[in-house]
Amino acid sequence: MAKGLTTRKDDYSQWYLDVIAAADLAEHSAVKGCMVIKPTGYAIWEMIQGQLDRMFKETGHVNAYFPLFIPESFMHKEAEHVEGFAPECAVVTHGGGKKLEEPLFVRPTSETIIWSTYKNWIQSYRDLPILINQWANVVRWEMRTRLFLRTTEFLWQEGHTAHASAEEAEAETLKILDVYRRFAEEYMATPVYVGCKTEREKFAGAVRTYCIEAMMQDCKALQAGTSHNLGQNFARAFDVTFQDEQGKLQHVYATSWGVSTRLVGALIMTHSDDNGLVLPPRLAPLKVVLIPIWKEEAEMELMRQRARDLTASWQGRISFKIDDRDQYRPGYKFNEWEKKGVPIRIEMGPKDVAANQVVVVRRDTGEKIAMPQENLLPRLEALLDEIQQNLFQRARAFRDANTFTVDDYAEFASRIENPGGFFWVHWCGSEACENKFQESSKATIRTIPLDREKEAGACIVCGAPSAQRVLVAKSY
Repeated sequence: MAKGLTTRKDDYSQWYLDVIAAADLAEHSAVKGCMVIKPTGYAIWEMIQGQLDRMFKETGHVNAYFPLFIPESFMHKEAEHVEGFAPECAVVTHGGGKKLEEPLFVRPTSETIIWSTYKNWIQSYRDLPILINQWANVVRWEMRTRLFLRTTEFLWQEGHTAHASAEEAEAETLKILDVYRRFAEEYMATPVYVGCKTEREKFAGAVRTYCIEAMMQDCKALQAGTSHNLGQNFARAFDVTFQDEQGKLQHVYATSWGVSTRLVGALIMTHSDDNGLVLPPRLAPLKVVLIPIWKEEAEMELMRQRARDLTASWQGRISFKIDDRDQYRPGYKFNEWEKKGVPIRIEMGPKDVAANQVVVVRRDTGEKIAMPQENLLPRLEALLDEIQQNLFQRARAFRDANTFTVDDYAEFASRIENPGGFFWVHWCGSEACENKFQESSKATIRTIPLDREKEAGACIVCGAPSAQRVLVAKSY
C-alpha cells in the first residue's frame, strides 16, 4: 500500500479521494461544490474527449457551440423538462449592474436553447438530419458533491440531433448508445450493461432514455452514459416543423445524449488499487516512464544519454517521459509514478546497460520483466495491449462475481446491504414496486436490459406477472 493512502477495505470513499490527491488530479475550489481539474486530471479528460470526438465524427456528427445562458421562458416551454431540472438550476437575475428584464438560467443542459435555434434552421425535410455535438460546461446545483462524480459545475459533451421520422430518431439514439458501450469497454476497459431506464428514471422530457451501467469496486453502479429519444416533445414546445416529401408540415423528432467528467471518476473506481491510480493504456496520457538509475555522479550523464538514445525513435509513436531528476532517489520516483497510474515503468541502471536490457514494471500487476533493449518499443506496445485487455477482463470478472439472480425480496433486501452488488430481479412494471426498492434499501432499477433474453416470472415485490428481469443496485 502506498504511504498516506487509505485502503479500499477501510474506507472506500476516503480511498477514492486519496487516490485523486495522490495522483494530483483535482482539488476542491474556493467556489463551494466546484472543483479545479489539475493538469494530470485534465489530460485524462482530454484523452476521453479526443477518442469520443473521433467516434462521433466517424458517425457523421459535427461540433458546434451554444450559449451558456438560457432565458427563463425557454425552460418553461417543456413542462416535464423544467419540473425535472428546476431544483438544480442556477439563475442569473442581475447583469451589468441592473436587474434583468428576464432571468437567465445557467445551462443545466441545452435542449431548450438548441431547439429554439433549430427552429430557424429547419424548414424542409432536406434540412434533416441535423447531427450536432457540443463540448461544454454545465451547472447543476448539487447539495452533496464529490470530485468528478458529482460537482456543481462539470464538463461534458451533449449531442442534439434532429430527424424526419420516429424511426430515424430511435436508430440515432441506439447508435450513440453503442458508441458509448464500445468506448467504455474498448477504451475505459470497463464492462457495462446496456438498457433502458424506467419511466421514473428517464431524462426529463424524453420519450425513452437508454443508458450504460458500470460496477465500481464497492459494488455500486455508476451511470456511465445516457442516450435519450426525445420524440417530438421539444419540437412541439418550440414549434419546430418541416415540410415533408408530400408537402405536409410535421414536427421534428429529436435525440440528445451525453457523458461527462464523471468518467474520470469511473476510471478511478473501476481499476485503481491501494497503491494509487491505475489507468487503462488507451486513455493514459503518459503510457511509459523511463527512470535511469545511477549511484555515482559520474554515471549520471552516461545514464541520461543512454535513456535518450533508447527513446530516440519513440517520439510520435508512444507517449513517454524520461524521469532523470537528480533531486529525488529512484524509490521516490517509483512511488510517484505508481500513484499516478502510468501503465509501464522502465528501470535502467548501469548493470542493465552492461547487460543490454531494462526492467519493465507493469502497473496493473506489479510484475517485473527483464527485456532486451533491442526492439524494445514493439514489445512495449504489445505489453500495453495486454495490460488493456487484462484490466477489462479483471473488471468483468469482478462484476460477474458480484452480480446475482434473486427471486425473494427478503433475500434481496439482506444481500443488497451485504455483500452488495448487482441484482437481476423480476419487476411487474409498477411505480409502487419500483419505489419500494429505494424506500427499503436505497437501491434503484438501473436498467431494463436490451441484450438479455426475456424471461417470464413473478415480481419480486408484489408477485404479479413479470416479462423480464431488471437490474437493481445502489448507485452513485
